[in-house]
Amino acid sequence: MEFQLKEQEYIQLNNLLKTLSLVGTGGEAKIRILEGEVFVNGEECNVIRKKIVPGDAVEIGDVKILIKD
Repeated sequence: MEFQLKEQEYIQLNNLLKTLSLVGTGGEAKIRILEGEVFVNGEECNVIRKKIVPGDAVEIGDVKILIKD
């Protein structure tokens, strides 16, 4: 899956998960990130508002998202 940043330099990790409907709420996004279910560029990420920029790859479960500019 690809996600296109539109007129933005970045998107926060929790907002990306909500925007793509991979989680139901911001609270769920927070829990899944803190429980180590989210990976950024192949590494576990526990930073809820991590800035995700073009070229990053985010994984949650069996879903992989490539960020484009």
